[in-house]
This record gives sequence, C-alpha cells and structure tokens, in this order.
Amino acid sequence: MFKETVQLPDGSLMPRLGQGTWQMAEDDAKMEREIAGLRHGFDLGFRLIDSAEMYADGKSELLVGKALEGYRREDQFIVTKVLPENANRKRIYSSLDRSLCLLGTDYADLYLLHWRGDSDLGEVAACMEDLKARGKIRRWGVSNFDVQDMEDLWQVPDGKNCCVNQILYNLGSRGVEYDLVPWQREKGVPFMAYCPVGQAGALVTQDRVSKEMMVRDPNVRAVAERHGCSIVQVLLAFVLRLEDFAAMPKAVGFDHIEENYAVKQISLTEEDIEQLSRSFPAPTEKIPMEKY
Repeated sequence: MFKETVQLPDGSLMPRLGQGTWQMAEDDAKMEREIAGLRHGFDLGFRLIDSAEMYADGKSELLVGKALEGYRREDQFIVTKVLPENANRKRIYSSLDRSLCLLGTDYADLYLLHWRGDSDLGEVAACMEDLKARGKIRRWGVSNFDVQDMEDLWQVPDGKNCCVNQILYNLGSRGVEYDLVPWQREKGVPFMAYCPVGQAGALVTQDRVSKEMMVRDPNVRAVAERHGCSIVQVLLAFVLRLEDFAAMPKAVGFDHIEENYAVKQISLTEEDIEQLSRSFPAPTEKIPMEKY
C-alpha cells in the first residue's frame, strides 16, 4: 500500500507525491494551460507543490499562487526556495515576503536554501529559526546538499532543525544512495526528489550527458510490461519505493498528471528493483552530487 506521507523531524507530516514547477511560467502564452494543469492536480488529490524564487524569476511562484486561488490553504503543503545570495539577514526577509506575496499566502510550509553557494550556514539557520518564530514559515530545509554540506550544517547552532534535503534522484542518478542516504537516515532527515523521472526519461544533468535513455532501456520496459503501467510510472515508483522520499514530478498535460498520480497503485517488487539495477546499478563508490 502506498504511504501517503513522510514524517518530518519536527513530527509533522509532508505528502510524498507532489507537483514540481521548474521550467514552468517561462512563457506567458503557456501560463493559463500550466495553471489549469496544476489545478487538475489539486483536484485529483496532489497536496504538495514545489517552487522557488529562482524559477522564471518568481513567475513560477506567481503561477502557483494563481493556481491555488479558490483552494483551502490548509489543504496544501507549499514549498519554495531562497537563493544563497539572499539567505542572509540583509535579504532573506524581503526575499521571503516577495515569495509569499507571489504565492498568495501568509506562510510557507517549507522554506529551503536552494543550494549552499557562499552562504554562511550559521546565519542561514539563525534566519530560518527567526522566520519560524515570526510565523512566516512552518519549517525549513536545504537543497542540493551533499554529506559534507550536511555535516557542516550539523555543526552550527540550530542546524539540526533542518527538516528536509531536496536533491536530484532518479533511477539513472543514484549516487546519493552510497553515502548521503545512510547519513540522513541516521539523523532522521527525509528527502525530496526533484526530476524523479529525469528529463522525460533522459539521463541529463549539468555534470554529464548520457545518450542512453531510461525510456528505451529493455529492463525498464520489461518491468513496465509486467505491471501493465507506463515507463514513467515505473521510474516514479522507483523513487517512491523509499518511504523517506517525497517526489515532485512536473507535468502540464492532464493525461500526464493523471499518469503521475496513478503511481500510487504501483508497488515494485525486489525482483523489479533487481532487474532495473542491471541497467542502472546502485553506486559502489562515492559519486559527486549531480544536479540540474
């Protein structure tokens, strides 16, 4: 049975299947269709929505805000992210206020440092805790943090209040399984996976480009045929087999959104995972963190 939520370190629950908005809101002519797609997802039952101030320079947050109009705020779990250059005492307050204004809400359920950059982690944690105290965010976390980044965060005051690490993870990008996943499990910090099915099933990151497509792989196809489901659903189910992972696939078309939501009905077996791993094996050594 599909596990609907993951428990965060503060004891609260976060939905495990959501909607991503990266590369949305970049074309004004497509925004109405994108809004309709997000709304279709809400109507199906998606409750987790992910955005960032960087996406389309805030237009993604505006897109989410427009899509959420008419829906009960308390039913939605809204995530957004702050750029590292804004994650300091001088800028984070106005940066968050802009995000909340665009999102059309008084608070974010989860506020993430988008990547580490040159940010002062002690200052980041202090600011995040202050934003919590002010009621502007319910909890905070990070994104694109590898083991050393997490260890550094754990050394600063209140760094251990980090609730989530959002990372690139899919069948073709499994490097985090080697050391980051065990590290965070020991500390009780769950994950959010972005690009959980790659780029339309392609293995493409800023660090490497593979001509091999997951959607063309015979083992992936065989597992899909065995379950009578789509290849995209196999790829998404692979991520969601890990109960401390949430996933945010991006889709605009109603059929693709419904396809993503229906993954709740699919449960991969150990045999399935073994077959998928023949083509895309688990790492046996440290791999530099991949990201888009």
